Order: sequence, then C-alpha cells, then structure tokens
Amino acid sequence: MPVLNRIASYAEEMKGWRRHLHANPELEFDCHQTAAFIVARLQEMGVDEIHPGIATSGVVAIINGQGTGPTIGIRADMDALPIEELTGAEYKSTVPGKMHACGHDGHVTMALGAAKYLAETRNFSGKVAFLFQPAEEEGGGGNVMVQEGVMDRFGIAQVYGIHNAPNIPLGHFQTTPGPLMASVDTAWVKITGKGGHGATPHDCIDPVVAVVGMVGAIQTIIPRNVYAMDEAVISVTQIHSGTASNIIPEEATFCATIRSFKPEVRELLKRRFHEIVAGHAAAYNVTAEIDYDWGYPATVNHPEQADFAAEVAREVSGEAAVNARAGREMGSEDFSYMLEARPGAYLFMGIGPGAGLHHPAYDFNDDAAPIGASFFARLVERAQPLAG
Repeated sequence: MPVLNRIASYAEEMKGWRRHLHANPELEFDCHQTAAFIVARLQEMGVDEIHPGIATSGVVAIINGQGTGPTIGIRADMDALPIEELTGAEYKSTVPGKMHACGHDGHVTMALGAAKYLAETRNFSGKVAFLFQPAEEEGGGGNVMVQEGVMDRFGIAQVYGIHNAPNIPLGHFQTTPGPLMASVDTAWVKITGKGGHGATPHDCIDPVVAVVGMVGAIQTIIPRNVYAMDEAVISVTQIHSGTASNIIPEEATFCATIRSFKPEVRELLKRRFHEIVAGHAAAYNVTAEIDYDWGYPATVNHPEQADFAAEVAREVSGEAAVNARAGREMGSEDFSYMLEARPGAYLFMGIGPGAGLHHPAYDFNDDAAPIGASFFARLVERAQPLAG
C-alpha cells in the first residue's frame, strides 16, 4: 500500500495545511508567517525541540526516537515565487504578485505529515531533524543554513529531500546516483560605446553591434570547448538597448544563464565567457563590464544514499513506480549545499498531470502529500531502525 495507514488518516488535515500555505505565500527569507504556522503545527504534534529563526525565518524541529543513534535530516523548502496566480482555486493566493508556483507548500506539508507520524510512533532510533528552509528560489537559504552550522549543531549525519514533479504519474519517484541537477551561474554584461544619431554611425561606437557579436560567439563555447559527453547549457535570456529608431544608444546589456555538472566544466565556461566578451569588446572598441554571479552548485547525490532512498521509494510506491537511474536535468536546487555538507539524496516525486513548475496555473496535487510523508517516515524508520 503506497501510504502508511496512520498517515492516510491525516489526509484531510494535511490538505488544510497545504491550502492555508498556498493562500499565504511569502518570498525568499521573508517566510515569517509560514514559519509561525509550521511552529504552531509542530507544537500541536509534541515534537521535542523547535528552533526558529535559522537563516532568518527557517525552522529546525527535532524528534527523538527510542534509544541512542544518529540524526537524519529531512529538508522542506518554504518560499514562493513572484508570480500572479491564475489557478482560480478557492484557496488561491491572497497576496498579489506572489504564489506557490513550485509546490513548496506541498513540500512543507509532506514534512509536517511525516513529523506528525514520527512524533506519535517513535519507531526509530536516534533523532530526526526536520529542516524547514526559506529562500530556495532566490537567496540560497540552504547554503545559509549550512553556513549557520545546522549540520554540526544538530549532529545531522545524512540528509534527504523531495521535489514534486508535475506530469510524472502520481506517486512515481525518480532519482539517480551522482549529479542529478546542474549548477547555475548568471552573467550580466554591460557594454558601453558612444551614442549618437542613427544616420551617422561613423561618429558613434555602436554597442548594439557589439552585443550581437558577443552573443553569437558565446554560443560557440559549448560546441567548441566542452567535451560532447559533458552536458552544459548557456542561454542568453535578456538583451536590452535603445530608446528610439533613429538613435544609436550609449549602452547595451545582456544576461545569460550558465549551467553544468562538473566543477571543471563550470570553470571552463566562466573563463571562456570572460575571454570572449573581452575579445569582442576590444574588436568593437567598446568597454564591457561583467557581473558573473557564481550560483548554486550541482546537486550531486551520494550513491549509497540514492540507492537506499530508491529502495524506500519502492516500498512505498512499488517497483514499477521507481526509476533509480533517471536522467539528469538542467534545473538547479540549493539542496546542493546540504549534499556538499553531508551524505544524502534528492528525489523527484510525481504529482500527476497539470501545469508545470513556475507556471501561473500550477497547483500542487494534495493527493501526493500523504505519499511523500509516507516516504519520509519510512526513510527514517529504515535508516535508523530500533535495535532488535
């Protein structure tokens, strides 16, 4: 049976939690109301320790098992996105311009469901630490929690997380050992020339021509510098310049997202990006300033923990519903910092058909929450069984 019987009995309560969170989204580190709601639920459950105010608005909850043993970490991100919701749901966002378009409301609900079950049953040794994390979408809250010492402070030995996946069958799991999601870096380039009349380009230094040359050349980095078996992506996502049809502008800017899996490829992409921009700036007689933001690292599963998590997922959802050797994807995730700090694994869990992540019509499927909660609960019980 895919859902533990006791957790199945929480289904309506969990739906209420999730829909409250959905109606009250918060962004980045400003998740104080979300944290207060989580703390109130944890207090009702009788968890042993609640530590608020981590990474500004994050919460760590500790549940003691029976007897001594290690501590396992379960992470749930809390933050929403700056998107105007178009679901039309009765519980739609009450905050203009903000919505849970990535399902973090569902992630919190799954973790709370598992916490409720584990606080009641205590059918495990050692401890479990639930890490309710802000600022996954923007700000790197996972890194902040690690930098604030949560792994050492709470003695966490291994750590796990789930992300919901629209348009994968409900309750199906996907993961893989090693790299699962890409690193993400962002480059902003400001090009300065000499503006003037569009009829006299010989009196100007045209930044538009320069930006076109740079963007075209940047697209050669991957096919001509990166080994074909090393996946990488450079996408120029913004170009801005000009105010009128007859004016050559003084400035032009462009932005690129840069993604890869291997540290050495990541370094190569950065180096070649700078070299190409500098070379074209010289060729076009413009100046170029680069703001290169070194973002989230690749999310790399530890093989032993990834295989173990897949085994637990099979217990919850069945052999046919688990792909333990799924492909990588170019999205990014700041759970990567926690996996750099401790062994662990990250998985995707299907929520059935619907709008994709970050779409204004996206909505988490409430039927998925008891499945995810059951996975987390069994993960803890299997990882830290009671002594026979």
